[in-house]
Amino acid sequence: MFDTMTMTKVIGGLCGAFLIFLLGKWVAEEIYHVGPAGHGDHSVQGYVIETGDDPADEVVDEGPSFEERFAEANADKGAKVFNKCKACHKVDGANGTGPYLNGVVGRAVGAADGFGYSGALNAAAETWSPEALDGFLKNPKAYAPGTSMGFNGLGKDADRVNVIAYLQGLGS
Repeated sequence: MFDTMTMTKVIGGLCGAFLIFLLGKWVAEEIYHVGPAGHGDHSVQGYVIETGDDPADEVVDEGPSFEERFAEANADKGAKVFNKCKACHKVDGANGTGPYLNGVVGRAVGAADGFGYSGALNAAAETWSPEALDGFLKNPKAYAPGTSMGFNGLGKDADRVNVIAYLQGLGS
């Protein structure tokens, strides 16, 4: 079998060969740089063929409006989606990590008694209308930059309108 010295030489040789390989790769990349305009990037067009079609002229179907989606909202499904919110928000009039949410629909922004807001919300909207809540719940950090709410948002339109319908049904 191998003794310790032979094993050390074999491992050292493999490590040395690997280092030489990496050095060679680095040198080759520096000499033959393939950047955004090189042959390796298939997303860059070599030339443009005019077809007469302007993508800016295309009409994109954005789907139903917020009012149409909100009219079909299901408060029972919203109660299930609200489970994601329960870690920080309560609906019994008491503040948690976040402000209480019963009566939030139609309430002035930043008006939950006893909760210290970050101030970023006041610049976003005046009252929590269903439309304002939809925008905020979609992406809180984009809707109110600087907000202390750490939630990433609800990506599905149906989830947002269902939660808003649930909150609207809670009242004050």
